[in-house]
This record gives sequence, structure tokens and C-alpha cells, in this order.
Amino acid sequence: MFSEHTLQQELARIERIAHLALARYPASHQGQLTLLCHSENATFAIATPAGQRYVLRVHRPDYHQRQAIASELAWLAALQQADVDVPTPIAGRDGELIQAAGDVQSGTRFVVLFDWIDGREPDPQQALGPAFQRLGTINARLHRQARDWQRPTGFQRMTWNHSSMLGERGHWGRWQDAPYLDATALALVDETVSLIGQRMAGYGEGQERFGLIHADLRLANLLEHDGVTRAIDFDDCGFGWYLHDLAAALSFHEHHADVPMWLDNWLQGYERVTQLQHDDLLILPTLIMQRRLQLLAWVGSHRGTPTAEGLGREWVEQTLQLCRRYLGGTPVGAVLAG
Repeated sequence: MFSEHTLQQELARIERIAHLALARYPASHQGQLTLLCHSENATFAIATPAGQRYVLRVHRPDYHQRQAIASELAWLAALQQADVDVPTPIAGRDGELIQAAGDVQSGTRFVVLFDWIDGREPDPQQALGPAFQRLGTINARLHRQARDWQRPTGFQRMTWNHSSMLGERGHWGRWQDAPYLDATALALVDETVSLIGQRMAGYGEGQERFGLIHADLRLANLLEHDGVTRAIDFDDCGFGWYLHDLAAALSFHEHHADVPMWLDNWLQGYERVTQLQHDDLLILPTLIMQRRLQLLAWVGSHRGTPTAEGLGREWVEQTLQLCRRYLGGTPVGAVLAG
């Protein structure tokens, strides 16, 4: 739980750390800081006197160790070598891509500086078919590279499976802690989680369907510019079902009336690069429902934050309706299995 006072204190600490971090980079990369986003990590825009722009990411505490962040950056470098357009990290004065910045007053956190990528987040209220087609193609290219890539020794990223998403020790918290859940709602979600677990176990974690993924490639982590869609924020990348990336693309909007159209466009884009099997299509409704409940867990562990509170009771009620549809055999995406 977060109070307004606690959030303001946290933002003050993060901003101080960001200012301290700037001193670790060449003078040409220093400038005015502006907070872009504070969700898990905090990201700042840097505007230099020469007119250059950069992005500084201040990591949340106790989530990733240095080796895990280094592994993320190693994947970004490998993706660039495969001609996939992703953010480029920038080394500090000491030549290191990962810096530890802070002081006794604010604590110490890992920070990474990235080049600036022009673009805007796609608007879910606009026609998103073309954007989802481009996203599907991007995801397919990510997955193709991940399947073929020989990961370096010591590569370390978290695993996103049913237990780590919806179990008692899920990475994003417990779904039972979400607001607006009475006894009936808790029983409904519990039944849904159980059925999801059974179906995901049947689908399995074979190497053809489970590997290195972005894991959070939703609209907020896309930038569109001049008809080009780019993926950003690989902070949650790890090992999971490849098609979890499709479920993640619908994050917070799984109840939207245009979801079937978005799915169809994503799949069209994806299959320009690689083909899916019938079992992959059959599991899509389950992956989508699993992701929605993972987000429910996130809401439970972030009560009091503007993003979680902004979703409100209606979003939770929509989640319960999706559970009823899933258990009733008419879930979102089921038309794709026909």
C-alpha cells in the first residue's frame, strides 16, 4: 500500500539519485532531467544544452541483480546485430553500461542510460490494426533471434510461468490482494486460476514454445514514428511462453471490443516471419486470461499508486466478467481456435 506522502518521498529520492547518476556520464550527455514515467522503474528524459536527448532508467530496488541487468543489455546488443531496432545503452565515464548511483540519504540504485527513440505510444482509442500487425512482426523477429541465439555464459533472467505469475510468490504479487474482491469473486478467480494452470501444464514448456521473451510488450512499451513501430523497455524480459508476448500486448485492454481484430492483425504480422501450430492458437485464450490475472496481482501489490487506483472498480469487474466467459467456454480470442 502506498500513501500520497510515501509516493512523494519516493519520487524525491529517485530524482536525487538521477541527478547524482548524471555525474557518471560524459559532460556531453548531461542536461536537464524530466521525469517521463514512474511505474516500476523511473525513467527520465535528459535534454542537453546541445539539443541531444537521452533516457535515464533508475531501477527499482530488490528486483534485478547487476548480472540480470547485464543479461538484458547483452540481449539488446544481440538483437541489434540481428537488425532489430531496439534501445542502445550508453556507457558511463568508466566504460560500464550499468552504473550504481546514490548516497546515504537516498540509497543506491542501478541506473542505465539509453539513446533517445522518437515516437509516441499507440492510442487504444484509434485504429490499431496496422500497429498490431507491425507488433506481431517485431515479436516474431524477437522470437526467431531468441531461438537461434547462443546466450553468453552467466546469462540470468527471471522465468515467467504459471507459478511465477499467479502463485503465492508471484513476481508481481498475489492476485488475492487486489481490491474489490469479495468471497464470491475470490472463488471465481481461484477457479479460473486452477483451470489456467491445468491447460498451461498440458501445453507444456517445450523449447519450440517457451524461451526468451520481452514479457511486457504492451502498448505503453511501443513507440510509433513515421509508420515504424519500435519495442522499448526490456526490463521484464525473461523466459516464458513465446505467445505470452501476444497476451501482454493486450495488457489492461483485454475486455476491449476490438480485441479480436487486434489479435487477428498481430497474428497476420507474426506469420509473415514464422508459422504457428494449431495448439498455439488453441492456447491463446488461456494465455490472455493468465495475463489479465497477472495484472490483477500487480494491482493488488500496487494499491495506492496512481496507475492502480486509476483502473478502479470497473476494471476489476471487467476482469471478473472475463473469468466468467473463460469458464463458460467463450473467452476472448476463442474465435481464433475455430
